[in-house]
Amino acid sequence: MTTETGFPLTIVAAIADNGVIGDDNRLIWRLRSDLRRFKEITLGKPMIMGRKTFDSIGRPLPGRRTIVMTRDPDFAVDGVDVARSFDAACLRADAVAQEMGAREIIVAGGSQIYAQALPAAQTLRLTRVHAMPDGDAHFPDFDSTQFRIIAESGHGAGPDDEFAFTFIDMERC
Repeated sequence: MTTETGFPLTIVAAIADNGVIGDDNRLIWRLRSDLRRFKEITLGKPMIMGRKTFDSIGRPLPGRRTIVMTRDPDFAVDGVDVARSFDAACLRADAVAQEMGAREIIVAGGSQIYAQALPAAQTLRLTRVHAMPDGDAHFPDFDSTQFRIIAESGHGAGPDDEFAFTFIDMERC
């Protein structure tokens, strides 16, 4: 599926083996390799995220355009587009993608935003973190049979990566 003007949606997420993606509005692991991959995937593209996810990052990321979904009518940050719904965020992201010459729109979290994006997502770029942490934010359940794996690579824990992990790219069938 694509958004209204035709740009595919790509979900980017790091998910623990138990489905946890965060706790208390923060990342719960240190994976430098995943952060590098996130930058490679998102650079030069519009990113849709929720306000809590944006707050956890703390600023617009360079080389990308951020569209924050929030119900807070007073939310305003220089360099950030604001949308009140997923449909409005997609429309804004389409316009931004055209301006930037991007070929896709990134959905970068959190849980509620992922749940809204999953039915329309064409691609999932996941990092499966091989850990079972406690957390209050979870990636939504989805039917994996609707996607096929197009790339997968496992990586061990090391000095820059607290846990072993697997990069998995999936495309809608």
